[in-house]
Amino acid sequence: MSLQAAEFFAELRLPFHDHTVVGNTYFAAPVPGAPMRLRIDFSRTIHADTYGGLRLAVVHPDRGEVDAVALSFLDHGTFHRRDEATNTRPNTKQYGTFDTYHRPGRPPWDGAVTTRLRDAIEQYTAVWFPGAWAASASSRVAGRTALKAAAPPITRNGAHIR
Repeated sequence: MSLQAAEFFAELRLPFHDHTVVGNTYFAAPVPGAPMRLRIDFSRTIHADTYGGLRLAVVHPDRGEVDAVALSFLDHGTFHRRDEATNTRPNTKQYGTFDTYHRPGRPPWDGAVTTRLRDAIEQYTAVWFPGAWAASASSRVAGRTALKAAAPPITRNGAHIR
């Protein structure tokens, strides 16, 4: 079954304009024109079709993988609320993970809170791609600026200002 990876990565709201999702993997070029790339995959657990986090890697086209880090869903509280609500116990297959089996119409990672996971991705990319996060985010914000309307003229009538 599909992990609906494109939707998961969209939920993370990563700011990189030059990116794509192929299968279950996110690829980005955080710094335009630079050779280094960012690759993000779902990391598997010892259980079949079960995922316990993300694996981030910095990849160079000639030298291959330069660095990698695993970010577990458990360490970043991604499924904490879901697990509490469903009374999922620690040290079980479902705790802090998701698998490919899910309710129809819902993503397999339903109930994920990605804020702390996104923060960890931002910290990691700041080491390998300094300024890329801010540059991508600011250009997105600059592209969404509202039109400025002229302020109505101020008219003075005696001591009153309108």
